[in-house]
Formats: sequence, C-alpha cells, structure tokens
Amino acid sequence: MTRSLLRHLGLSSRLLLLTVLFVMVAEVLIYVPSIANFRLTWLNDKLAAAQIAALVLDASPEEGISEELEMRILNGVGARAIALRAGGRRSLLAAGDVPAEVDKSVDLRDAPWSTLVQDAFEELFDTSNRPIRVIGSGMGVDFVELILDPRPLRAAMLEFSRNILFLSLLISAITASFLYFTLQWVIVRPVRRLTGNIAEFSSNPEDASRVIQPTDRADEIGLAEQALARMETTLADELRQKRRLAQLGLAVSKINHELRNMLTTAQLLTDRLDRSSDEAVHRIAPRLVATLDRAIAFCENTLAYGRATEQLPQRRLVPLRPLVEDLTHLTDLAPGSGIAFETEVPADLRIDADPDQLSRVLVNLVRNAVQALSQAGATEGRPYVKVTGSREGRIVTILVEDNGPGIPERVQGSLFMPFQGTARKGGAGLGLSIASELAGLHGGTITFDRTTIGTRFRLTIPDRAALEQAV
Repeated sequence: MTRSLLRHLGLSSRLLLLTVLFVMVAEVLIYVPSIANFRLTWLNDKLAAAQIAALVLDASPEEGISEELEMRILNGVGARAIALRAGGRRSLLAAGDVPAEVDKSVDLRDAPWSTLVQDAFEELFDTSNRPIRVIGSGMGVDFVELILDPRPLRAAMLEFSRNILFLSLLISAITASFLYFTLQWVIVRPVRRLTGNIAEFSSNPEDASRVIQPTDRADEIGLAEQALARMETTLADELRQKRRLAQLGLAVSKINHELRNMLTTAQLLTDRLDRSSDEAVHRIAPRLVATLDRAIAFCENTLAYGRATEQLPQRRLVPLRPLVEDLTHLTDLAPGSGIAFETEVPADLRIDADPDQLSRVLVNLVRNAVQALSQAGATEGRPYVKVTGSREGRIVTILVEDNGPGIPERVQGSLFMPFQGTARKGGAGLGLSIASELAGLHGGTITFDRTTIGTRFRLTIPDRAALEQAV
C-alpha cells in the first residue's frame, strides 16, 4: 500500500515527505540528550532546594523545628526525606512516612552521559511510582541526599516531551514549506519543463519548432537544457535526412531498374564488336564488356538495397597488379588535363579479397583523384595519380595519392559519411562511404592520411587467416 502510494506521488510531494522525515529524525537526535539534560536539571534543582532546607535544620540544632515547619519544608522541596552531610556530621529531615526501602538510587555526582540518557528513558516509561533516592553534591557539603516521589518528575518529563514534539512538528512544517517552494521553483519546475518538452518532441521529432529553448542558467539544469537542445537538434536533422534518403532510395530503385534494362541492351550491342576486324576494338571490347557486367551486377544489388546491405565479399587470393592496371583508363575522364597514372605494385603481390568489390573501392578513389585534378589542377609539377601496393605480414596496404589541391579541413571529419564527405562541386558524397563499407566487410579500413601536398588514402585489407587468429 505504501509503495503503491509513493509511486503515484510527484517529485515535489516526495521531497516534502522526505524533508519532514529528515527534520523529525534530526529532532529525535536532539530530543535524546535534551530529555536527559532536562531530568538532570530538574533533579539538581531539587537537590539545591534540599540543601537550603537542610541548612534550616542546621540553623537550630538545639531548639529543633516544629513538625509543621518540617512538613512545609519537605512539601516545598517535593521530597519525603532530606539528608545532608557536612563536616562529618549528618543531618536528617524526614516525614513520618519515610519508606523502608527505595526502588532505585540515582547518584548525580559522577554519572556518565550514557547512564543519564538510559535513566531518563527508564524513568519516562516506568509506571511503578516507587520512590527513588537521589544523591548529589552541594556547596560546602559532602553530599545531599533526598527521597523523591517519581510522579512529578515523570509528569514534567512528559510535558517537556510534548512541547518538543509540537515544536518539532512546527519546525518541520515551516522548514518543509520553505524547502518545498524553493525546490518547486528551482528544480521541479525546470525538470517538468524538460520532461514536458521531451514528451512533446517525441510526438513529432522532425518538427524543429519543438526543440527546447535553453535558458541562461549556468547550473546543472542549464547544462541539461543545452545538452537536450543539441540532442534534439541533431536528432531532428538526422530524422529529416533519413526520411529524404528513404524517398531518394525509392526513386533510385526505380531509376536503377530502368538503367539495368538499358545496360543489358548495351551489353547485347557490345557483343557485336567481337566480329569487328579493328585491332583497337578487339583491345577495348573485353574491358568494355567487363565494365558493363559490373555495372549490371551493381544495379541488381542496388535494387535489393532495401532488403539488405552490401553482399558479403566472395574472397579469394588474386593478383593486385592487374586490378590496378585496369584503372589506367580512368584518366580519360579528364581529356586534355595530362594526368599521369603511376603504379608501384609488385607483380607477385596477391591480396585476399573480392575482386569486384576491391575494384569498386579503387575506382572510387582513383576517379575522385582524377576529378579533383581536372577541376583544380596540380599543386606542383605535372598532375598525377599514383597507386602503391605492399604487404606487411598478412596485411596488404594500398595507397592512392595525387598532387591535387587536397581536401579542405571543414570536410575531413566527415569524409566517410553519406552525402557529407565531399568537397567537389556536384558530388553526391557516396563514393567514400561505399568504399569504407566495402573495406569494413573485408575486415579492413580506409583512412585519410594528412599530407603537405595533394591527397592520400590508405586502404588496408588483412588476410582471412589474420582475422581468424584475431578472433
């Protein structure tokens, strides 16, 4: 029942209850020594009054005092008997009904605080009403002893406890009220604003008007507002971009379907080139047919993009040099630019990769270099694109570099992100993203090397044996 009630309470109500609880706990911790100190003070007052009464007894040791005066003195002190010892002489002032024995003796001369606290609670809850003996010290006397009825002491302690309880409740109410309204204004209302904004933003996260407007607070609430605003802004942008990408993907799938039909027709027409007697045609035709085959396969894979990502690579050990030499014709994309294509790939270097996917990666990198050189020219010397291959253990490293204008700082951090990693005018920003994905499918990486001249990308492909050992 209590747990169910707490679940339905708001943050401010829980804070209010906790504040009252903590204040009451503090008051209890204060009450424990206070009640012991109250009892000690009450008994010391009785001992002081008893000492004064005993001095009256000493003032007329020969004549004595009347029984009426003796009763008045005892009633004034609230004791049944008073004993005083001073100078080796003991004086007694007692009524006729002095009890033969007492229930408990309390020596206040050297009692520790732990004993005083324990005795105070025993006295508070003891209802036997049997007399107690109290012993204390006085000025100029050895000790003062009196026998008391515990009922007046218990009544005084109960009244003191009630006053403490009422005062504690009043302090708790005032403190809790101030704390409640302070926390309500400083914490609860801003937190409600945050949670309300989250709920409102989640109903339509693409609506930029629902992004929270941070206040000028510099505390943790202000930092939370700023962080939430950044997160909502980023999320709204990404969701809008993904929606546009989904729409674009649908359009590309339709275009790709028609493009595949056109490429199939072009492939059929290319087959007729085999009957040509021109040597140049015989030299170019196989390369053209292979290119058309890769284009048709790529179109078919793109049509299945909505059902799966890139296909797993069909890896095998293949010579790297022929794949690189097939890229030489890409310089023809910039006729008249005089771009040289250089290779430094050992003839015996073999790479464990899917040749079609590796070719797509290298085509993307080399084509980007050619297009950059054709638009901005070389930084120094004759424009060139250079592909270098080497093996270190079970890892093959391929470098694709050029002496073009380089990549601006503003896009270096997002080179491999779709639709963002391009600095070329009219570029779609998909080439490097696709190349990075294909390298990752091989367990490799593609990174951008910072250079003083031009641009250089580093592609690493580990052998499958190296991957298996790593696992």
